[in-house]
Formats: sequence, C-alpha cells, structure tokens
Amino acid sequence: MGTFYVGALVENHSDRRKSAKISKLLVDTGSEHTWLPSNVLEKIGVTREKKDVSFMMANGSIITRSIGFAIIRIDKYFTIDEVVFAEKGDLILLGARTLEGLNLTVNSTKKKLVASGPIPAA
Repeated sequence: MGTFYVGALVENHSDRRKSAKISKLLVDTGSEHTWLPSNVLEKIGVTREKKDVSFMMANGSIITRSIGFAIIRIDKYFTIDEVVFAEKGDLILLGARTLEGLNLTVNSTKKKLVASGPIPAA
C-alpha cells in the first residue's frame, strides 16, 4: 500500500483558540489511536485523562502512554477523539478511529485521504 503523510490542525476541545498545526502525520490504518507529540498537546492545554494505558507495538513490546481528548481537523473535516501523548521516539500517527470520525478513507493508489460518503442525518 505504501505510506503517506497529511497535515492537521489539533485543537483543545474546551478552548478552541488553543491549537497547533501538525505538518506531518503518518496515516496508519493499523493503529487504532492517533499519536501526537506530548509537548504539542501540553502546549495547547490538552490534559491527560487516562494514564498508563498499555499499547502493543509492532515488534511485540508493550509500552504505556497517557491519553487525552482533542479536536482534529484535516481540510474541511473535523472530529473529536482520544489522542495518545507520544513521547520522544514514538511515531506521530493518524489512526483508524480518527479517520472514521473524520469520515475519511485511504485511497492507497493515489496516497491520499478521500471522503467516505455523505454523513447520515441524525
């Protein structure tokens, strides 16, 4: 399939004036969660809501990280989701849950995100 990156705007969910641009997020449908740099999340006031959450890495090792809530925007699409406080050495990832919330899917041939279709009316 190959890999590709997208840019995003991340906002504090309780104070949207606090935001940061992430220029390079690896799109990773194999990762359930979106992983963002801890220092960026802390700078915009995202709080650690869940601590010591265990994650199994691709090599089989288990690591623990904290999770908070943030709004993620890519172009005209946005969602609120749990985000992992990535530490030095962790990949910065756009995960499957966030993609679903954004209503976007991966076009692996063109290496870009595309709309999944219309959002059903409530």
